[in-house]
Amino acid sequence: MKAVFKSLAAALLAINSIPAAAQTTSDAKADGKAFGAAIMDRAKDAATTAPDAARVPGFDPAATQGLEGLASNPDRIEGAARSAATTNPAVRAIEGSMRSRAKFSPQEIESILARSGAISETPLDYTSGMTVSGSAGNCVPLPPGTGSVGTYMATCNTGYTAEQKSAGCQVTLDASATTVTDYLYYCPRLDPECTTFDLPICQLTGSHPGPCLQGYKEGTRFICTEPGDPIAEYTCSAPVTGATPISVTSRQVVSTIRNESQCAPLASDSNCTLGTEVCTDSDPVTRIVDGIAVTQPCWAWQRGYTCTVRTPGNDCGELEANGACKFVREDCLTDDSPCSTAERVYACPVPAGQNTGQQYVCDGDVYCIDGSCETIQREANDEFKDAVVALNAMDQARREFDPATMTLFKGTRETCSSKVFGILNCCKGKGFPLIPGIQLLVMLGCSREEVLLHERDVQGLCAYVGTYCSSSFLGVCLTKKKVYCCFESKLSRILQEQGRAQLPKPWAKPKTEQCLGFTLEEFARLDLSRMDFSEVYAEFTDAARLPDELQTSELIQQKIRDYYERSTP
Repeated sequence: MKAVFKSLAAALLAINSIPAAAQTTSDAKADGKAFGAAIMDRAKDAATTAPDAARVPGFDPAATQGLEGLASNPDRIEGAARSAATTNPAVRAIEGSMRSRAKFSPQEIESILARSGAISETPLDYTSGMTVSGSAGNCVPLPPGTGSVGTYMATCNTGYTAEQKSAGCQVTLDASATTVTDYLYYCPRLDPECTTFDLPICQLTGSHPGPCLQGYKEGTRFICTEPGDPIAEYTCSAPVTGATPISVTSRQVVSTIRNESQCAPLASDSNCTLGTEVCTDSDPVTRIVDGIAVTQPCWAWQRGYTCTVRTPGNDCGELEANGACKFVREDCLTDDSPCSTAERVYACPVPAGQNTGQQYVCDGDVYCIDGSCETIQREANDEFKDAVVALNAMDQARREFDPATMTLFKGTRETCSSKVFGILNCCKGKGFPLIPGIQLLVMLGCSREEVLLHERDVQGLCAYVGTYCSSSFLGVCLTKKKVYCCFESKLSRILQEQGRAQLPKPWAKPKTEQCLGFTLEEFARLDLSRMDFSEVYAEFTDAARLPDELQTSELIQQKIRDYYERSTP
């Protein structure tokens, strides 16, 4: 490359040193520009039209008939060439040009080559940042780009939220003493009349043998040979009609009952669930109730309930007020009608980065030869970026082709969960930076997979598919799960998003979407010229931006001034 620069610089300097005729430098420049403009269309036509024999100057089909014979006789070819050269206009023009060209001494050539060699080593030091007049160049800041750097899908919730609250109540053990009268009755067990005591107020409390009907005395001991029927003892809490009690006695009885009146509202509420019951009063275990000692392991309990309360909720105010965000759709997160909880989806532009920096264009396109300078006018080619994207798409297709399924640009299904109307949201994705530090986020409740998903989405690698409810209570969605399809590159994601709209091949339901790729037939139907690759263009611009333009320009200008000062006698 350096040799090319040296040869080109030497030739240009040699041409410039030819003594000028009557034509001035300005006239020569004007003629050169006019000549270039005149042949530009012809050059374009020659470069885009297929060649044929009719378009080749001096082509003679008859003259090519004997070429095979000439190949076997080199001397004949050389003789024919010398004979044709004497009358050939092209050869005569070349020979005349060589005879009339300017002559240079070896010292002049060495000086020219030395200068051109120094310039070719650092050509930007002698051209960039210099104006036609030789003064310091000017750098003008570029206006903001018209292309979008991408959008992200922002979501919010509306409808009802189920808020879980804790509630508690007290259960006490109430004890009281009452006077009970017992009526004792005897009844022969074989007597049918004992059925008289088959009453709720009576209980069989014992039995004893009946009176002896016949026996004898042996010494001091009486031996019964015919005992009477056994006697059953019944104790009743009230007199029994037609029966005479053997005895009537009174006694004190202590009764205990759990008083749950405070917990009745919570226990009857279908939105509340009993969680725990803890003893709160167990000392002392023995207490005196109406003069009677009563022992119980616990005298009071504390019950805990978890209650779910339906309250209206809406966190869409910020997105609705943002004029840059466009409403896309509303997805119901529940299966009821009308919908209890819905998610609204907005398309918002990705915020500009904080360190994008200002871009400049400088008047450094100046070409100088022997003190005569000319500004180079450049015309931007807006087709270059499309060509680069198309080539990159083809390369991406080659690398992402799956021979097992015969598909292209297959993605990976990724999900993240968040509470509806919750404070901590690990699913905000692109456009919403997370708290720095993966360990802190995991401690706050985000999983590592969710943090990595957010990072990939921020890089523009993931396409938002949709959201579905993963847990609900009383018809209200409590937790929702967002579904993304993530790809190997931003270009693959754009091809999937916009290609599905062309086919059309919409995403499946969030619960079932598997992020499958395009078949070969589907990919062949895509029209890349209709797709918006502004996100990729923005990356091209950032990659091409030169750092420290102004500082570099000033350094180059100083080198130019130093060079002219050293060269001035």
